[in-house]
Amino acid sequence: MNQSITAQELHDRMNSSSDTVILDVRAEAAYRDWHIAHKNVELVNVQTSKLKTNGPSAYPEIPMDKPIVVVCAQGNASAEATAILTEKGYNAVNLEGGMNSWSEFYYPVTVAKTDDLELIQIVRPAKGCLSYLVVSGNEAVAVDPARHANYYQQLADAKGVQVKHVLDTHCHADHISGGLALAESSNGKYWVTASDMQGSELPFHSLTDGLEFKFGNASLKVISVTTPGHTPGSVSFMVNAGYLLSGDTVFISGLGRPDLGGKAQEWAKMLYETVSNKLSKIEDDVLVLPAHFSGIDEMTEEGYVGAEFKSIRGSNELLQGVSEDEFTHAVAHQVGLTPPNYDTIIQINRGLVAATDAEATELEIGPNRCAVKHLA
Repeated sequence: MNQSITAQELHDRMNSSSDTVILDVRAEAAYRDWHIAHKNVELVNVQTSKLKTNGPSAYPEIPMDKPIVVVCAQGNASAEATAILTEKGYNAVNLEGGMNSWSEFYYPVTVAKTDDLELIQIVRPAKGCLSYLVVSGNEAVAVDPARHANYYQQLADAKGVQVKHVLDTHCHADHISGGLALAESSNGKYWVTASDMQGSELPFHSLTDGLEFKFGNASLKVISVTTPGHTPGSVSFMVNAGYLLSGDTVFISGLGRPDLGGKAQEWAKMLYETVSNKLSKIEDDVLVLPAHFSGIDEMTEEGYVGAEFKSIRGSNELLQGVSEDEFTHAVAHQVGLTPPNYDTIIQINRGLVAATDAEATELEIGPNRCAVKHLA
C-alpha cells in the first residue's frame, strides 16, 4: 500500500471528498500559527511523540473509519506517525515533503472567459497568495507571479500564449517574486514601480499612473492605477473596466497594512488618500481580485477569491468615509504580527540579497500577514 501522497493529490482529494482527516503532528504552537485549511477536511493536532508513547487509540479524535493524511514540517515525523497508524489498522498516508511541499503548491481557477479575455487566478493556498494570468489572443500578462516562475511559464505554454508583460503590484514582503525570472524566460518585460525598488540594480520598467498595456486583442485594456499606502509604490490594475487586480491595497476583508517600511503613520495617510481619491471612484460592480486572502471563507462558490466592490465597501467601515484621524489610527496601530522574514524577502525582491532554493523555501514558511481588517 502506498503510504504517501503529493500536495497535488491532497488537493484533489480534499476537493472530491468531505471525509478526509488531516492529522498535523507538529507542535501545537506551530499548528496554531499555520496549518492546512479546507472546507472539506477535519483537522486534528497530535504530536508523533504522543502517538509513540500512548498509541493512537488514546486519541479518539483520530478516527479509524476515515482516510487520514498525516502532516509535519518536512515529511519525516509524519512518515513515522503514518507507520504507527497503519500498523494499528488506520487508513493513513503521509504528505510528501510536509508543509514545505504544501507551501509550494499552486493551482489555477478561471475567473472569467470571453472571446477577448481569459482571466485566470493562480492560488497558492498555503501562503494565501494570489496571482494572475490575463490571456488575450496568443499573448498574456502575468500579475504578481510568485517565486516558482516555471509554473506560470508552463501554464502559458499549455495555453499556447506568450507572456508579453509581467507586472508586480508592489515589492512583496511575504514571498519572493518570480516576476523578473518569468519575464526573462518568456522574453517579456518586467514592470514594478521605481519607488518600491530603492537601491535595486535589477532590470525593470517603471510603472506609472494610467499606463496601458497592449497585448492580444485590441479591445482588451489593462491600465495601471497608482494606489499607494501598503507601500509608496503600490499599484492596482484595471482590466477592461470590470476587474480590479488590487494587489495588497484592498482585500476581500481588509486593507493593506502600511507599517512594513517603518513609516506606519506616513504610509497610512497615503492609504487614506488612496481610499478617498481612488477607491471611492470605483464602480460598485467592479470585481476586486486581490493578491492575498485570509481564509477559505473568502472563496466564491466558483473557487476563486474575489468580490464586487459594493460588497467589500459594505462590510468594511474603513471604506465608508471615516475621518482621516480614525482611518490613520486604525491602519497604523492594528496591524498585528509581521510576515516572517519580511525584511530579508524585501531585500531579495530588490536584488540586494541572494538566496538558494532551500533558503527561499525556509524564508517563505508561514502564512501571509499583509492586511488590516476593520476599526476596533
